[in-house]
Parts: sequence; C-alpha cells; structure tokens
Amino acid sequence: MKVLILGGVAAGTKTAAKLLREDRSCEVTILTKGSEISYAGCGLPYYVGDVIHDREQLIVNSPEKYAKLTGASVLTQTEAVSVDPAGHKVTAKDLRTGETSDYSYDKLVIATGASPFVPDIPGLNLKNIFVMRTPGDAISLREAVESGEIKRAVVAGGGFIGLEVAENLAARGVKTTVIDFAPHVLPNFLDPEMAEYVENKMADAGIMPMTGVALEGALGTDKVEKVQTSKRSMKADALILAIGIRPNTAFLEGTGLEMVKGTIVTDPYLQTNVADIYAVGDCAMVTNRETGKPAWSPMGSTANIAGRVLAQNLAGAKLEYPGVLGTGVAKLPGNISVGRTGLTETAAKAEGFDVVCALSVVDDKAHYYPGAGSFIIKLTADRTTRKLLGVQVLGAGAVDKVTDICVTAISLGATVDQLALMDFAYAPPFSTAIHPLAQSINVLMNKLDGNLESCTPAEYAEGAAEGREIIDCSPAPALHTKKYLDLTTISGAVDGIGKDDKLLLVCAKGKRAYLTQNRLKYYGYTNTMVLEGGLTFTEIDENK
Repeated sequence: MKVLILGGVAAGTKTAAKLLREDRSCEVTILTKGSEISYAGCGLPYYVGDVIHDREQLIVNSPEKYAKLTGASVLTQTEAVSVDPAGHKVTAKDLRTGETSDYSYDKLVIATGASPFVPDIPGLNLKNIFVMRTPGDAISLREAVESGEIKRAVVAGGGFIGLEVAENLAARGVKTTVIDFAPHVLPNFLDPEMAEYVENKMADAGIMPMTGVALEGALGTDKVEKVQTSKRSMKADALILAIGIRPNTAFLEGTGLEMVKGTIVTDPYLQTNVADIYAVGDCAMVTNRETGKPAWSPMGSTANIAGRVLAQNLAGAKLEYPGVLGTGVAKLPGNISVGRTGLTETAAKAEGFDVVCALSVVDDKAHYYPGAGSFIIKLTADRTTRKLLGVQVLGAGAVDKVTDICVTAISLGATVDQLALMDFAYAPPFSTAIHPLAQSINVLMNKLDGNLESCTPAEYAEGAAEGREIIDCSPAPALHTKKYLDLTTISGAVDGIGKDDKLLLVCAKGKRAYLTQNRLKYYGYTNTMVLEGGLTFTEIDENK
C-alpha cells in the first residue's frame, strides 16, 4: 500500500512511524514544506528565554535520522499545491527549484498543520516583527534579544504561546506588555474570574496585560519603534504576533473535502468525506468527547494521539478516536501554572447542563514541607447526575497532576462521589493526606448536598452577597473595618449577631468560614453564606 503524508511535524511523522511499525510492507512518503521535521514547537518560547539552551534541542529528528529509524521516505522543502482525489495524486512544488511533480497514492494523509495568523495592518514590513511557529522564529527572536536591541516588547495575543513568550522575554530583562482583543487573557480556556486572577499575577510580575484592545499597526522608520493599538500607541523595540493560527488547507480548494473554517472535517476514524483521504493534526477538526460536537484542538498531544490511531486504522484496525476535552497546561508569568480540562462554567451553561461550581484554595502539599504553596481549583459538575464536567486549576505546584486526574474521571464518566474517596498517593513532598483535588471535591459535594451555603467569587462580583454583613472569620483579624468572629469562641449565641441576620463569612481561603458556618448553623443561625476562595481570590473593599 502506497501512503502519502502531507506534513512532517507532529501528526504526520507520528502517523508514518506507527504505520510502519504496524505494517512494514507499506510504502510511506512524507512531503513537508519545511527544511526540518518533527521539531519541538511547544518548546520554542523556552528557547527564547534560554531555558532550552541549544537550538539543536528543538529538533527531535533530522529527516535523515527519521528516515533510518522508521523506513519512511522524507522529502523536505516540498509543498503540496493541489490534490486530485479522482486520480489519486498530489502535485507538489520543490521550493528550491520551483519545479512541480506528481505523487500518486493509495491512501492520502493530510497533516499540513497551521500557520500563524498575520493581520492586515500597516508596518509589518518593519524589522523586529516576529511570529512563533518554527525553530527559525525562536532563533531569530532570541538573537535579537541577545544583541541588546530589544528593551521593550509587545506581545499581541494572550493565549498560551503569547503568555509563554512574554514570560520568557521578561525573564531576559525585556519590559513586556501583552495585548489581546478579548476581554481577558486565555479566552475560552478559563472562566473570566480565573483569567482575571492570571492577569493580576502577570501585573505583579511586571508583565502588563491590556485586554479588549485591538492591534492596529506598527510604527517606525526601519524597525519597530511603537505599536499602535485601538487605545493608544506604546513604545516598543519588537512586536511578537501570537494572535492565533490558521489551518494550512488553502491548497485543497476544489477537492470536495468538507471543511469548517478551513479545518478538515473527519469521522471517528479520522477519515474525510472523500474516499482514501484522511486528516490529522492542526489542520483537522475532531470532536469534543463530552458534547459530541466538532472541536478544533491544535495541540501537539492531539496530533500525536490522533496520528497513532490513524496509523492503526490504515493498517487494518477499526479504532475510533474519542475526541478531546480541551485539555491544556501552561507555565505562566507570575510564578503560576494553569491547567484545565473539560467544560468551563461558561461552556457548561451554554451546553444546557444544570451547573454547580465550587472554587477552593487548598494546600498543594503538606503545609510544613519546604516550598509548599496553594492550588486554586474550580470544579464544574452537573447538579442532576453529579458527574464531573470540568476543572480549572492555578498554582505554582503540579497543576498537571490535578488536571490529568480529572481527564481520567471525565473520560470514564465519573461522579464527584466516586472521586471523593479515591486512594491517591500521599507523602509530604508531593501531596496532602487528603489529596488537594479530593479536598476540592469534598467542598463541591458539601455544596451539592446543602451542607455548604456559599457563593463563588464570580457570583460575589455579580452582587450575590449584596445586603449581607461581612464577618471576618480569619484566624486573626484581616478585615479591620469588619466585625471579627473567632471560630474557637463560638459555643452558643453570638453577642451582636441575630440568628436571622444575613451574613457573609469571609476568611483567607474559605475553609475557616465554612467551619464557622457549620458551627453557627448548629446554634440556630439561618442565613449565612461563605465566600469561596476567601481573601486569597477576592479583594474585599473594606469601605463598603
């Protein structure tokens, strides 16, 4: 069987390698536009920051080494320009000579990936305007930084790549601003209040986020001197475009392939609507495994997993790719990391779930162990079925661990009750005796069962606690203009507080406020509410 693969980064090389392990008799050829294959695209920001020291570390395999390892034929600097499904052939151009050639196939795999979106704005011909997609992009930016010519930079785009580039530029002494047209950074990845927390951490780290701002152009004579936005112009020596990516599928026009916004639609077996043509990676549309709806997941993890499934199907299997959960993890400015999987509160409500959320601040390991910190964990569940729908987690610790546990739970349709008593690993350097996620699950279960009456930070910001008297329940007074109540002194009715008074109980993280509520309920107090996340997440205006 002759298999032709268009694209040689993650999805294409994974498909070829796995296919030839499954069926060595296949004749596999990879055509790729670039001069390199299988490079570490997710590592590029860290090369800019000199976390990854040598450029050679960005290249997972050279074409020659890959060909010897797998048995696939690799043709670099060869760009597919058209596909003839009826004739089972692809026309491609040799970018060195300009000559075109035809390549026949029995099965065609389209894994052409995506390219950075470059807006049509003035000034993009100036020096020191960068994108971040290939090793060459990272090398160019790092060289400019190390030359000393970049003191101020504007990163356009508040997604993963933009924030990672910003963090690494700042670490090298470049004064950095991040702009984004969306209301918050990490749009559609986090709920608004979680994104706002990230923005505050960025600002604390000296990286200024400017959201709700459009990029309108670059100004300068030979190189960038200012960046023009819809609000104002800013002095800058460099502009890094991380606005987003677009699938590399324009060459498929006229093929009859079904596409949505440039992404190729595939079935559960990763086959397109055209016989003998398959698609994987950043150019392909998959499904969301929670909703069953189309989902675009331009992630290296998705590309590799889907490539592996496709290879087995090409070799004769009948495996379904179950889809994605929108899982992601990233190291962010401000010494925090972020993880998410499943549906955010915003997305779950849009899908019609009966949503209940809980936000907890919990220790990430034994509090007495050196380097201990906190996780901020927001869980989303369905009130009716009690199934976990999603998690968002922020912290300096291993947010990926919390995220991956929830990936497993959601994939298996677990309820919060099933998660609560799981036998998670514990030792002081790694966790708490009751795992941080289990603690958060317990908070959510208390809320579902009516044992915790609370409001989330988002609900508080929307006025859910309006008219309630704020009671400071911290171990020691923290809100000096508010009434203070020490949990350990409550042994009956509390002087000065009526049993039907509307109270908002606030402490550092939310736990002590819950304990206070529990005790007050026992003594007949009927109208208390706990602020989830406490003062760690929400700043209380003491003048109100």
